[in-house]
Amino acid sequence: MAFVTLKDMGSDFHRLERFDGGDFVRWQRKMHFLLVTVKVYYVIVNPRPPEPGENEEESVAKTRERLRWDQDDEICRGHILNGMSNTLFDAYHTVKTAKELWNQLERRYITEDATSNRFIVSKFFYYKMVDGRSVMEQFNEIKSILDRYSQHKLALDEFIVVTSIIDKLPPSWKNFRNSLKHRKEDINLDELGTHLRIEEDLRKEEKSKSEGVYACAPSMVHERARVAVGCEAQCGALMAHFALRTCASSRDAIRRL
Repeated sequence: MAFVTLKDMGSDFHRLERFDGGDFVRWQRKMHFLLVTVKVYYVIVNPRPPEPGENEEESVAKTRERLRWDQDDEICRGHILNGMSNTLFDAYHTVKTAKELWNQLERRYITEDATSNRFIVSKFFYYKMVDGRSVMEQFNEIKSILDRYSQHKLALDEFIVVTSIIDKLPPSWKNFRNSLKHRKEDINLDELGTHLRIEEDLRKEEKSKSEGVYACAPSMVHERARVAVGCEAQCGALMAHFALRTCASSRDAIRRL
């Protein structure tokens, strides 16, 4: 039965990204799922059935149970090894059982992942957006870092995330950044992305007009945004966004008086 399942699941194991020493927790979760699916993961958590005593007669069922465990242990160990890079395969292929192999990998790479966690946290908090690059491109880079938070089971309050990203906006976005920070209502990460996208589109349009180059009409810019997040939600987002721009413009005018 195990061999039939193994044949059926062969393509899934083939698609599994080979472990090369990085992102161990994610790789381990995927491997765990596949081992459970082919019904051999139990050898990692259940001990091998004991051998009979010297003068003890063993039933056929007990013998079959032990032989099946041995067979499944070899299959499980083989799957784990085949999910590793050639370098790591060479380093671990002499480990005798799947449980021992699994435990050795955890002892080695869970510790390294803890160091990786500290790196990910630092990478987010020290990230700064710069002028000369698309703000949305940089925003998506930050979201990619936050995705790794989820992979490593790191919890971070969304309000703190949104506030931190607003603070990271480039110098030329100073007025818009201040408008976001002075909002009475909190916004979530998706809403922040919508505001940034609309603002960047409008800035591109204004720049094109100032350079005498044909630019998309405002309705076309708004249409792209509307399609991205849905008609009803976008209408509210646009109104809120233009309120932000109006506040920023008003403050600028007051400063010039």
